[in-house]
Amino acid sequence: MFGLETDIFILLCICILCACAFEFVNGFHDTANAVATVIYTNSLKPTTAVIWSGFCNFLGVILGGIAVAMGIVNLLPVELLIDQNVYHSIAMVLALLLSAIIWNFGTWYFGLPSSSSHTLIGSILGVGLAFSVMPEATDGAGVNWGKATEIFGSLLLSPLVGFSLAVILMFVLRRALSKEAREQVFSEPKKNQKPPLWIRIVLIVTCTGVSFFHGNNDGQKGVGLVMLILIGIVPTYFALNNEVDPKSLKQNLVTIEQTLAKIDTTLLGIEEKKQLSKIRSSSNDLNTLVAHTTEGKIRQDERLNARRDILVINSNLKKLTESASANLSEQDKASIKENTDDKKGLRRYTDYAPFWVVLMISLSLGLGTMVGWKRIVVTVGEKIGKSHLTYAQGASAELVAASTIGLASGLGLPVSTTHMLSSGIAGTMVASKGIKNLQAKTVRNILLAWVLTLPVSIFLSFTLYVFFRWIL
Repeated sequence: MFGLETDIFILLCICILCACAFEFVNGFHDTANAVATVIYTNSLKPTTAVIWSGFCNFLGVILGGIAVAMGIVNLLPVELLIDQNVYHSIAMVLALLLSAIIWNFGTWYFGLPSSSSHTLIGSILGVGLAFSVMPEATDGAGVNWGKATEIFGSLLLSPLVGFSLAVILMFVLRRALSKEAREQVFSEPKKNQKPPLWIRIVLIVTCTGVSFFHGNNDGQKGVGLVMLILIGIVPTYFALNNEVDPKSLKQNLVTIEQTLAKIDTTLLGIEEKKQLSKIRSSSNDLNTLVAHTTEGKIRQDERLNARRDILVINSNLKKLTESASANLSEQDKASIKENTDDKKGLRRYTDYAPFWVVLMISLSLGLGTMVGWKRIVVTVGEKIGKSHLTYAQGASAELVAASTIGLASGLGLPVSTTHMLSSGIAGTMVASKGIKNLQAKTVRNILLAWVLTLPVSIFLSFTLYVFFRWIL
């Protein structure tokens, strides 16, 4: 298959299975975030809640698009990591997958709501940094730091946003509800007794939202992982979207060049001139490759070069249009954005995922959701706050988590479902009885896992990459 040698094909299969394993572990690691509130408020029985959550996770991946997946792929400039030795690419993907699985499984075992997003991104950064010190990395490049900074911002802010919004929502509920409704909503669930119907519906809807948007965001990370594997090991087949006719890119390139012709180069600084030069060089190269297509496709041995050209054009155009020296109108900027986006622009040829990849990851996440959830449910439901979770707290935390994760998915930013919900629950506990209502030990452990996840996963993947490079 794919014209690969038997041993490379076997290693490719192992890498894809590891990606599915990561998403499976992610499923039972993060399920607690969605089902803890409906279980602890007696809104749904545990088995029903977990099966429903698994189904919603599955739908979330299927219907979620690929914006977050491409964010993961573009974090690591794959094109710079591919050399003539395919085993180096295999070492890369095995290192980042195994390090992510090890940390995820370890934190699950100890019942810590750790972030799968932090783990995966730390693992990618680890192999990127390891590659940057290898002999073939002549320019020292191994990480797309611009994309990394953007992702760090979303991961850092998400728990703070979750905490703050949960506090505000609890305050609004106290003010907006009638006395009778307030007494119902802010009361603790009675053992084995279901809540009032309207409260139960709200809690089930918020659980559904968190589950769906978890699949929508975290599932895409798994899709991104598989695409990273396929592009890294079999670039001749997966570097570009075969369903797009490369000749359709000609008009995009013409429009971009016409817009760039409006720039007064005498006003540009040294960096802007370098960016413009790179854009035009890559554009000329891409035009040449498109002109020599056979049977509506770019030659296999040139497909990776075409992908690299598109990404170089896109990244440098983004920097150039943001510069005041370019002096482009808003209409010109909008034209460039349209001709480089993933809908009608150049990136529709690079930003894609085959349906079988999406389906495979959605099944892995959905099945993983249905097992192993109890350890972290106990932490989320019982150990963050000193008092029992009330209906208002459960609904507020999940509503904040669902809406914020949904917004992040729309923007193509990976965020931590774990941190969104656990920080939301912490916010509701503080809003109810103040800071003293938090269990210091649990909060300290969650914060410790949050702080350690990035450096540990970076160290693990860095070390594993060096090890696999040595043995493969």
